[in-house]
Amino acid sequence: QVQLVESGGGLVQAGGSLRLSCAASGRTSSSYAMGWFRLAPGKDRKFVAAIRWSDGFTYHADSVKGRFTISRDNAKNTVYLQMNSLKPEDTAVYYCAASTKRWGISTYDFDYDYWGQGTQVTVSS
Repeated sequence: QVQLVESGGGLVQAGGSLRLSCAASGRTSSSYAMGWFRLAPGKDRKFVAAIRWSDGFTYHADSVKGRFTISRDNAKNTVYLQMNSLKPEDTAVYYCAASTKRWGISTYDFDYDYWGQGTQVTVSS
């Protein structure tokens, strides 16, 4: 089992920044990659970004490319999502997830085995 705890959400004005953190504990060695997803009211859960633990390879959704950056600290078993130039449409509950799939990062939520409880990000206009 892998436990994930997100933090760092909050209320910010458009154009502002936030940094989300996701601390992993438990059998972290079973995780090959980590991802961030978001769920906005009335919408499906969407992929945001993912990173591979081994080499730091990353992939970002087009909607956040150039504004959001995923990173990891292997020593702390923690993944971050730096969010800059935030827009009202970024408002959502953000979830981090861990994948035990050997092929590494994925944009599909069904490829992730463990999920955090989510953290609310609200961007005001």
